[in-house]
Amino acid sequence: MDTANPELKMPRRKSFAALQQEQQAAFFSRYSGELMDGWAYRLKPEKAELNLNPSYAAGIRKHFEDAAIQWHRHANHALSSQVCCVNFLAPLAHEPDLLSRVVAQALKIAPPAMLPVCGDRFVDFEWTGKEDYLSEWPKDGRATRGANATSADAVVRFDTGSTVCTALIEWKYTECYGAPLADKNIPGHGNDKRRARYADKLLDPDGPIRADLGLTIDDFFWEPFYQLVRQQMLAHRMEGACEDGAERVLVLHLSPRGNSDLHRVTSPALRKFGDDAFTVFSKLLVRPDRFHACNIESAFLPVIDSVGRDSPSADWAQYLRERYQFLSEAA
Repeated sequence: MDTANPELKMPRRKSFAALQQEQQAAFFSRYSGELMDGWAYRLKPEKAELNLNPSYAAGIRKHFEDAAIQWHRHANHALSSQVCCVNFLAPLAHEPDLLSRVVAQALKIAPPAMLPVCGDRFVDFEWTGKEDYLSEWPKDGRATRGANATSADAVVRFDTGSTVCTALIEWKYTECYGAPLADKNIPGHGNDKRRARYADKLLDPDGPIRADLGLTIDDFFWEPFYQLVRQQMLAHRMEGACEDGAERVLVLHLSPRGNSDLHRVTSPALRKFGDDAFTVFSKLLVRPDRFHACNIESAFLPVIDSVGRDSPSADWAQYLRERYQFLSEAA
């Protein structure tokens, strides 16, 4: 092929995020009167409930209100990863059998016995732990779940038959990263604050990160590594405290298979360990088995495909297939 001729060049591949914008815009066309002016995939803020599965929206929103869980700033945006996580997992809060199968697919284990997280719920969201493990909470009380403290997008508990486990779930949708964290360059703020808060915990000889690699906390000031290492520190300390009887606390990272840009190794200091962010991160851990990365399709599609039309969960499965077309594209 004559690559010097611009007419013969292959078209540039659309990014995963661009494809999802198009697909979500098509899905949201049914809400044309409720969209923000100039947007094809962002609802008016007062109509954010339309971003959720209508069969479950009222119950989900009530739970967030009752538990004082903070919606993210872009809760009215079709590409919100928090909303995506809630749409997949919240309907399973009272479906432990289906949830068990999702966990089994994600972790490649036999279906475990799911344990309640709080009350009669088998899934909860924006989990900060029950103690101030990372010295982040305000002095006058506990942290707001989903704001200003390390929190997992979701949490589940289960018994494998030999071990009681907690899984902190980090959920991504269209995110991709490249630049380092913004630094305010003001003493006591930005990276100074991050170092003061986390460096001793990150570099603790008994912490989750290997001490023989010569890493510093600054090497983690790049997403997705900054989020991952904070969640791993939270999991490590929850396990040390045996929170809710957990003998093992792990981080489970879930994201779409097609979002290859998310796997970029953004931190220059970490590139020597490999070219996939999540494979690299597992190499940095004292206990690599405490971190698992899985694509959403592998975790959910076998379960979604098994739900019959007459099942109580049929609305859940149908909505996910219609709303998140990357599932069908992977089938």
